[in-house]
Amino acid sequence: MIEALIAFGTALWLGILTSISPCPLATNIAAVSFLSKKINHPKAVLWAGSAYTLGRMIAYALLGIAIIASLVSVPSVANFLQKYMNRIIGPILLVVGLFLLNIIRLNVSGFSLSRERQESLADSGAKGAFLLGAIFALSFCPISAGLFFGSLIPLAFNSKIGIILPIFFGLGTGLPVMVFAVGVSLGISSASHWFHKIAAIEKYTRKITGVIFVAVGLYFIWNHIVLLLK
Repeated sequence: MIEALIAFGTALWLGILTSISPCPLATNIAAVSFLSKKINHPKAVLWAGSAYTLGRMIAYALLGIAIIASLVSVPSVANFLQKYMNRIIGPILLVVGLFLLNIIRLNVSGFSLSRERQESLADSGAKGAFLLGAIFALSFCPISAGLFFGSLIPLAFNSKIGIILPIFFGLGTGLPVMVFAVGVSLGISSASHWFHKIAAIEKYTRKITGVIFVAVGLYFIWNHIVLLLK
């Protein structure tokens, strides 16, 4: 039970950290702000924001479930990962941790959707907002890709309840966006200001998470690689 709660909490936190990372955060603010300008009624803004959030959540959840199910369904791959996952996960966590600490950097820009296409999706209401959320979720930036593929997927594969974890990751990515959408729908003019405050906090939370990842990665490397070589 405790192991399951830790896994759920970790997946949720990775999702939240992904959502408030600079590239996804800027995308989320721009998308929800854009939707709020295209829709005049506060309740409609809330519905559009909810649909956008749901699109992000479902996109991450389906992608994660598909990857995990594919790995498990191939016996040779599943057996290899079950045998060597503890040796693989250490270096992966170490690299992701160094990446979160900005020691390793990748100059890769995220996916860009044209303004005309954004307007077309926004004009189509909740359905368009849902698609916009799904598209932006799958347009991985380096940090979001590292957290999803480098942290969530190994965690999920190494857990008995792994197939559920992408759902919690998706929920985590949607929570900050939903808070911003609610603020906009309530007419809170400082909602964007507070979202930028979250961006400032993200720098520290990302570093703390990076240190934890490096420490856990080194622990796995020592116990499952170095000690076996002696």
